[in-house]
Amino acid sequence: MTATATASHAPHAPRAARAVLKAELRLFRREPGSLFWVMVFPTLLLVILGSVPSFREAQDDLGGIRLVDAYVPVTVLLATIMSGLQAMPPVVTGYRERGILRRMSATPVRPSAVLGAQMGLHGAAALGSALLSLAVGRVAFDVPLPRQGVGYAVALLLVTSSALALGALVSALSRTSKAATAVGSAVFFPMMFSAGVWLPVRAMPDALAHVVEALPFGAAAEALNQAAAGDWPGPVHLGVLVLWTAVLTAAAARWFRWE
Repeated sequence: MTATATASHAPHAPRAARAVLKAELRLFRREPGSLFWVMVFPTLLLVILGSVPSFREAQDDLGGIRLVDAYVPVTVLLATIMSGLQAMPPVVTGYRERGILRRMSATPVRPSAVLGAQMGLHGAAALGSALLSLAVGRVAFDVPLPRQGVGYAVALLLVTSSALALGALVSALSRTSKAATAVGSAVFFPMMFSAGVWLPVRAMPDALAHVVEALPFGAAAEALNQAAAGDWPGPVHLGVLVLWTAVLTAAAARWFRWE
C-alpha cells in the first residue's frame, strides 16, 4: 500500500514542489521584518558607515584603501548571516512545531520541498542584498566593483551555501521556533565578528586573523577581498568554505527531523 501510494505521488512531485515554491514566495514577501534585515539592513549599514568622513579616508593599516571599501564585503557577508541564522530557522522550525511537515507526508508535497524552497528563497534574498550593497557602494561612495568577478561570484555562492547549511543545522537542533531564534542569535554574533562587522579581518592582529580565517565567514571575507582586488580567491579560503559547507550539511542531514 505504501509503495503504491508513493508511486502515485511521484509523478505529481515536481508540480507540487513548484506550487510549494510559489506559496512560500508569497509568504516570504509578506514578512517585512525578514525582508528588511536580509535585503535592506546591510546596505543601510553601509550607507551609515560611509557617511562618516573618516570612513572615506585611506587607511595605512588597510593597505591604503578606505574603511568604506573594506566594509562592502562585510555587508555582503552580513546579508548571508542574517538570511541563514536569523530569517530561515524560525520559519522551518515553526512548520515542524505546528505539524505542517508531518501532514505533508500524506500528500504529493514532500517536506523536503518546503526546506528546499526556504533555502532557495533566503539564498536568493542574500544574493540580491549582496548586489544591492555592491551597487550602492559603487554609486554612493565610488567603491570599485570586484575586479575578479568570477572569483567573487564563486566565493559568494560558497559562503551563501555555508550560511544556509548553518541555518539548516540550527533548525535541526532546535525543537521550537523560540529555541531556533535563541540558538541563531547565540551563533549570530560570533559569526558577525568573524565576518569583520566590528573590525575588518585584514585589520585584525595576525594571530586573531588566522583563527577567524578558519571560520566560514572569516575565510569568505578574505576571499571576497582578494577577488575585489583582482586576484583569484586563495585555494585555502575556498577550501575552508567547501569544508564547512560539507560538514554543516552532513550534520544538518544527520540530525534534522521532519516531525
